[in-house]
Amino acid sequence: MSLLQTRGLTKAFGGLHAVQDVDFDLPEGEVRALIGPNGAGKTTFVGMLCGRVAPTAGAVRFAGADISRLPAHRRIREGMAYTFQITSVFARLSCRENVALAVRRRKGDAAREVPAALARVGLGDRADQLAGDLSYGHQRLLEIAMGLAQKPRLLILDEPTQGLADSEIEGFVALVREVRAEATVLLIEHNMSVVMDTADRITVLNFGEVLAEGTPEEIHADGRVQDAYLGTGDA
Repeated sequence: MSLLQTRGLTKAFGGLHAVQDVDFDLPEGEVRALIGPNGAGKTTFVGMLCGRVAPTAGAVRFAGADISRLPAHRRIREGMAYTFQITSVFARLSCRENVALAVRRRKGDAAREVPAALARVGLGDRADQLAGDLSYGHQRLLEIAMGLAQKPRLLILDEPTQGLADSEIEGFVALVREVRAEATVLLIEHNMSVVMDTADRITVLNFGEVLAEGTPEEIHADGRVQDAYLGTGDA
């Protein structure tokens, strides 16, 4: 069963189609990577999934229900969580307080769940540090902790390894493998090593359209993908 589905999803800005007629199915329990060159429409597509960008045409369905007109906060309530390409933590609050906000949103046990979420992303020893004082990479990890604290059915991660050290990327890969047991994951990522190590299947966008879809092995061997993306140096 598809947890997330789009049909004919389109976004036009004036005469420019950033996303054009995309049909997309994400089964529950899968880790799906979304890749493509810069300007392929990935961020716009994800914005429509999350409710931050209104589609020009088409539909988004989540857990069998049409959510095309639901605002972003309602989609979160329905079981979506997402991190942004640009971090959106509360800089003047501590790491603990940032994650506590996510836990309290669903009326969870902050005293127990906040330390656990921070520990999962490797920030257990930074609970009292102000989020604004963290490095960019650690802010990314904090945002992931906030997403996990919501206990979502679908976790959307937009460029999560940007700014992470190699050792932290290894930890992130292990985390995704662990999270897949409790949530479906949609990963928008330029680091192809991370994509190949974590994804069950990959969807490739190019010029706002689906160019290819398949297993990591199939995508790596696809000549169209090589020409449009993997061979360009953007990976």
